[in-house]
Amino acid sequence: MFLPQEVVRKKRDREHLTASEIRQFILGVGDGSVSDAQIAAFTMATCLNGMSLEEQVALTFAMRDSGRVTDWKRVLPSGSRVVEKHSSGGVGDEKVTLIVTPLVAACGIYLPNISGRSLGHTGGELDLLESIPGYRIEPSRERFEAVVRDVGTAIIGPTPDLAPADRAIFHVRDITATVESIPLIVSSILSKKLAAGADGLVMTVPFGTGAFMRRPGDAVHLAQRLIEVASAADLPMVAWISDLDQVLGDSVGNSLEVLETIEFLQGGKREARLLEVVLQLAAEILVMADVTDEMENAKSLIHEKLADGSGASKFGAMVAAMGGPADLLEHPLKYLQQAPIVEAIYASEAGFIVSMDCFAVGMALVELGAGRAQPRDAIDYAVGISDVVHLGDSVVASKPLCTLHARTKEQWHEAAAKLRRAFVIRGEAGRVPPVLLERLASHQTVLH
Repeated sequence: MFLPQEVVRKKRDREHLTASEIRQFILGVGDGSVSDAQIAAFTMATCLNGMSLEEQVALTFAMRDSGRVTDWKRVLPSGSRVVEKHSSGGVGDEKVTLIVTPLVAACGIYLPNISGRSLGHTGGELDLLESIPGYRIEPSRERFEAVVRDVGTAIIGPTPDLAPADRAIFHVRDITATVESIPLIVSSILSKKLAAGADGLVMTVPFGTGAFMRRPGDAVHLAQRLIEVASAADLPMVAWISDLDQVLGDSVGNSLEVLETIEFLQGGKREARLLEVVLQLAAEILVMADVTDEMENAKSLIHEKLADGSGASKFGAMVAAMGGPADLLEHPLKYLQQAPIVEAIYASEAGFIVSMDCFAVGMALVELGAGRAQPRDAIDYAVGISDVVHLGDSVVASKPLCTLHARTKEQWHEAAAKLRRAFVIRGEAGRVPPVLLERLASHQTVLH
């Protein structure tokens, strides 16, 4: 007789779990016979005691197999390349997926994407997309496959038949201080990618106050473990270590980041660091899919898709196909929620932005309602910040640090006080680190 508590006990006592034990536990998560309390105990024991590579591979495969695995060969034209894009998470980072996937789809590559919700102080692609009225993040299998086939990309969440165990574990991690566990991050990311039937994976692994990994070495360790587990699944992978000691892009918040995505794709403002990340990741996907073997050629192709509007058109087509409004690109403010209180937060002194506590930024926004304290908490899609300053920017008392979007005046004042403390101003500019620091890759990175 299988007892879930025995798996918890063994992991608590730092004993090695067999593949069979892990598989049975995850099957129980998927069918509901393992309780939320047992999931929480398992995630905490794993967070504290870690897992061997063998255990992580078994956990990833078990979570993948908790539902079905998509077979794109029966859906897409012969010879099609299917690549996924992902990030291990960060403040302002989730919009990258919304920008990269339609741009690459405009180049003829298929990008099915199973993403996640907000975790801890960071946002999630699914919450961004659910700020769009009508967008369905849990479509039927037939709908998901049809949208990928016809549009080239579809961003969805774990469904009852695609990595369902990840959905249950994901929610528990968010409220049990186990978000940063490397084995749980690895299994969550890769189980979804493998369930989506990807032929390859390109991703960022951020570090800093805005990420789950605080130090560069931790991010490298996570990337290496992701690549090891991906290699065990014969999944080619490229990972970039990225700096998130400042907000990526100009906004944080669900509707606000969708607005930034639309503006970016349509030729509006493109924050420099965000543009660099988008170009690099999109180019990596094109090279992995063997569209070209030169990174600069790949970046030029992405620039073309930005300039001719085909990337924006793909985003609009995906939104409409997933149930959202067909005219979102033309009239975004008609559909995206807007906060009633929109006021700037000003610097208290003149100088230069030398550091930013993105964890404090993220938590201030969670308290506003942009994230969750409990798994079933409702999200306030309208709240957040926009027009954020960046490291190295000069500020004066009349220049805003950001614009805060809040539901009430009281919430605005509470959040503004916390956000002011998150920005450090000095008389001299400090060093501004590059946004992309190091590239790691599996042995095979080109699909043939």
